[in-house]
Amino acid sequence: MRRSSRSGEPPVHAPRDRLVDETGSASLEFLTVGVLLLVPLVYLVLALGQIQHAVLGVEGAARHAARTIAQAPSHDAGLEAADRALLVAMADAGMERDAAQVTIACEPDPGACDTRGGTVTVQVDATVPLPLVPPVLAPDVGIGVPISARAVQPVSAFGGAP
Repeated sequence: MRRSSRSGEPPVHAPRDRLVDETGSASLEFLTVGVLLLVPLVYLVLALGQIQHAVLGVEGAARHAARTIAQAPSHDAGLEAADRALLVAMADAGMERDAAQVTIACEPDPGACDTRGGTVTVQVDATVPLPLVPPVLAPDVGIGVPISARAVQPVSAFGGAP
């Protein structure tokens, strides 16, 4: 009669057999590849969402500023109303008013945006900072995506009437 030394324990494999054994490696590979693909995808979604939000805000700011200037009764009142419209639109976009450069051009007379039958052009330029980028990389300006919007609004032929 043969006696087994250890009847309930698994057999001991040689070190070479342990290196060939792939038990449990599929789940480890799945987790590794999943994390490596998921992290950049989540960052891309965050960055594109932030950029799109800022683009819509800057576009709305340019459009509302041009409209308020074109409908204002005077040149100075139009510029004041445009500044308020820019403040509100930029705040809605989560941006500071000073973060955007605004250019206002009036045709045919650059000094009078209330000229009947003229046009008002407002250009708003800004930079959207990328999410989760430390300011150490670029301490003065940060790393971002430049965006701009331009709106052209005709002034009514009847003066400041809407």
